[in-house]
Parts: sequence; C-alpha cells; structure tokens
Amino acid sequence: MVKRLVLVLGDQLTEEIAALREADRDRDVVVMAEVADEASYVPHHPKKIAFIFAAMRKFAERLTDAGWDVRYRKLDDEGNAGSIVGELLARAEETGATEILATEPGEWRLISALEDCPVPVHVFPDDRFLASHREFEDWADGRKELRMEWFYREMRRKTGYLMEGDKPAGGKWNHDHDNRKPAPDDAGFSGPMQFTPDETVEAVLDLVEERFASNLGTLRPFWFATDRGQARRALAHFIERSLPRFGDYQDAMLTGDRFLAHSVLSMYLNAGLLTWREICDAAAAAYAAGDVPVNSAEGFIRQIIGWREYMRGVYFLEGPDYTGRNALNHRRKLPGFYWDAETDMACLSHAIAETRDEAYAHHIQRLMVTGNFALLAGIDPAEVHEWYLSVYADAYEWVEAPNVIGMSQFADGGIVGSKPYVSGGNYINRMSDYCNQCAYDVREKSGENACPYNYLYWAFLDRHRDHFAENPRMANMYRTWDRMDDAKRRATLDSAETFLGRLSRGTRV
Repeated sequence: MVKRLVLVLGDQLTEEIAALREADRDRDVVVMAEVADEASYVPHHPKKIAFIFAAMRKFAERLTDAGWDVRYRKLDDEGNAGSIVGELLARAEETGATEILATEPGEWRLISALEDCPVPVHVFPDDRFLASHREFEDWADGRKELRMEWFYREMRRKTGYLMEGDKPAGGKWNHDHDNRKPAPDDAGFSGPMQFTPDETVEAVLDLVEERFASNLGTLRPFWFATDRGQARRALAHFIERSLPRFGDYQDAMLTGDRFLAHSVLSMYLNAGLLTWREICDAAAAAYAAGDVPVNSAEGFIRQIIGWREYMRGVYFLEGPDYTGRNALNHRRKLPGFYWDAETDMACLSHAIAETRDEAYAHHIQRLMVTGNFALLAGIDPAEVHEWYLSVYADAYEWVEAPNVIGMSQFADGGIVGSKPYVSGGNYINRMSDYCNQCAYDVREKSGENACPYNYLYWAFLDRHRDHFAENPRMANMYRTWDRMDDAKRRATLDSAETFLGRLSRGTRV
C-alpha cells in the first residue's frame, strides 16, 4: 500500500487536526519541519520561534510514542530544504508517497504554497474552530454591517455558554461596561503560570539564540508552556487565580504588573495545545459554581467564541488581499521606537518594552496604546501589520490581520469596526499609571509639553473629516471640535504638524 504524507504545522499541535484523523497510523508518514521560510517571513520574536519549535519537538515525540512514523526536520539539520513544500518533496522522494494530507493553514501565504506543490495535496478543513467558513459566510450574507456583537450572540446560542434558557446569564449579552476599572495600586495579581525550561526547550533556546539574535525580543528568561500538560496546568491556574478578577480589570494597565489578571493562554490555544471548548468549559463551570462573577466569565468567553471566531471569519471571507488594504491612505513609516522602545511617551515605551521582553502585551496595550498611536500618526497599516505579526507569540495572520488592519487601523474601511478606535491621552491616563511618569503632560492639549495623543487625536479627526463626519458614532467629537475657537484649533493642528515632522525625521519624541 502506497504511503501518504501527513503534514503537521507548528500551529496544529493536536491529534485532533483533520489530517491526522484521516490518516492511517499503520502506513502513513507524518511530516514536521522547522524551516527558514516560516521562521523568517517576518522577523519573529525569538520567544515565539522558541515556543513553536519546542512545542513542535515535544508533539512529534508524543506522536512517535503513539505509534506514528514521524519524519522530523530540525532547523539546523543538514539538508534542510528551508520551506514546507521543499520538505514535503524531500519526504515524498524518500518514502515514495504520491499524496499529501494537510489541514488548512491559517495564512493565505501557506495555502497558496500548498496549492503550488508538485505532489497532490488534499487539504481538509481546520475544524478546531466553533464556526466553519461556510457558517460565517452564511451569517455574513446579505448583512450591511458585520458586527461582532451579533455574531457573538449567535455563538452563545449555539454553545449554550452562560445562557439561562434563551436569555443571557446576568440579563445582558455583553458586560463590557463592568470591565473597565483601573487597577488598584495594591492589585496583587498572580500572573500566568511559568515553567522552567527542560532539556528539549534548552536545546531550542540555544538554537534560537544563535540564529535569531538580531530579531527584536528578549529570549531569556523563557517561561512558556511547551506541551499540552503544561498548557492545561496554565489554564487551571488562570481559572482559579485570575479569572475572578479578570472582568473588572481587563482594560487596566500598570507599569509594575505586565499581566494583571490576563490569561496569557492565546499562544497555547492558537498553536493547538488547548482547545477553545476546554477553555470555555472551564470558565463556564467556574461561573456555575459561583467562583467567578458573570462579568469575568462573559468577558473572557466573549474573547474566544466572539472576537477570535469573528476575526477568523473576516480573514477568510475577505480573501488574500485583506492585508494590503489602506482605506485612509496612511503612508508614514513605522517609527524606530516600535523596535527599541526609545521614546519619551511613557505608555508607548512601557508597552513596547513589555512586548520586547515577553512577546506579549494585553489587548488594550495593543489596541489603545501602540495601535492608537499608529492610527493617529498615519502610519502605513502594512508596516503596522508586519510589526504585530512579528512581535507577539500568539500572532498568526488569520487572527492578527483583522485585529490590526480592521479593528486597530481601520484600514479595511469599517468591516470590523463601525468607527476607528482612537482616543486622546485621557483614556490612557484613566486606565493606567503611565502618565504619572511621562515626559509629556496629559493635561496639556497643545504645545511642546502636551501629550502627543491629545493633539494627534484632533488632527486625525480634522484630516479625515470627509470620511467620518457623517458617522453617527463620531458626531459628538466633531461638534466638540467645531465649538473650539479658531486659535485653539490652530494651535492643536500646529502642534500635530510639528510633532509628525519630528517623527518623520527620526527625531526622538
């Protein structure tokens, strides 16, 4: 009987992927490979590379122990082809296989590569998600607006999570208004569970240290879970220690606490070490037991069956050209401080430094600090997209691109968000302690010492008035701008012009 190859990618580390379910353990050959193309198509954070390689090696060993014939190629193995397709062709020649089984990749780039493979590839749907492509397409068909909230309610009804009959638990579908408390000074959050590297992980760290030393990011100390057992322990730790307080403080930011009550589970979920169902089951069970308030359980579950599923739906619905969209025609280059954190704006310096050190920042830091600034400053969304894809351990294009191109940068023209996520410095000041130690004064609206977010916010609205003036959710902002006297508006725009000129020249800001 002719062997078939079974491709397992670095974000498909579960026996439940469709290609493995379709394969025959007694005759088929599993192919896994660490390749240069995947490690370097953007300058990935060293921690991200190390996490994926270490988790791949451990999963390959797990499959071998389960009786699979696994052909695994390490990055530094002699003869490494450097690409997924190249490794598949080498294994086909080695085994005589004439067919490849694969589970659909999460990036159009890899989907296209498999389509061009000389050996026929049978691609199965990635059914690790709650909503299939067809289900999302059917939901989206005929709608003028693809709002996440309505999709999320359908997913709640479908799963039954936090439902009391046909009504949402707590009387509301969305408890976001209860999830915006600034963190107290003595918050005392425990943070995510951290793991000591074992021999497999240490070998990967040495490899990454040698090959990717120039990439943005601190590699050591390395504390991520790298197998399913560790990931499940991290989940249990979060449910018990942090989920009860997650809801109240999920939007808060503190200079002395990088994680607060956040789960930091998304990298494990997106790589296949955890499933959306077991995570949501655990959160729902904690709520049912009275251990977690409804705003925490709902806010957390919404991120998984709401935002995560919705983002994937948008990515595949919109097609391969989505990452190239630029509805606001922003063309400014990404400032250098996104790579070195060297800026006098405390919020940006802290968020970028945490990203550099942890390959992680929570959603408000990503959306309302780094993303908000990029949008206000008119940074090219393609460069913003590449940065986010590079620096976060949980970033894969299917989930990162709609969050950045759509939600953060409004580059898709309003598919993901009905208005741009922009704010002045007051929002950051309310939700963090960053402004207390900043070189700029958040109370000042214009001038050399004013918080740049303040004047950039109004300059953004003024610059894009034709685009947003008729948006009902932005009408109050434009009325406020129009009520300002001419001198105040002129000072605001002059401050923005001066700042953006310094930014373009590469002057420290």
